[in-house]
Amino acid sequence: MRTRIFNGKEQIFCEWRHRWVRLTPEEWVRQQLLHRLVEQLNYPASRIGVEVAFTLNVKRFRADAVVYDAAMQPLVLIECKAETVPLTQKTLDQALVYNRSLHVPYLLLYNGPQTIWVKYAETGIKIEDTIPQWNQL
Repeated sequence: MRTRIFNGKEQIFCEWRHRWVRLTPEEWVRQQLLHRLVEQLNYPASRIGVEVAFTLNVKRFRADAVVYDAAMQPLVLIECKAETVPLTQKTLDQALVYNRSLHVPYLLLYNGPQTIWVKYAETGIKIEDTIPQWNQL
């Protein structure tokens, strides 16, 4: 990951947005996660969208990231928080609200130290603390 100081502010280059963005604690976590998905878990970089905008009940939202399947349909909704922000029921509720619009089968909540992987199943939701490899989805 490339970083720089520009006009006195630290920035990181986002490979997915093809531009420099301000390096906030949440952005650092997001970039670490995205690189891990691609480099270690074999998620195709071309199927990851960052700050994906959508509308729900006429209100606009932005998902931190979305992973798409081969047909470019949303597959995984990603919600990141800074390392110092614990993943709580409120974080899960936020992702669940977003999913009313996106209808993905998987949610990934991540802050660095904590990982919550949510899979929708016929019997309800299943929560795990590890992210599966791309070929396991």
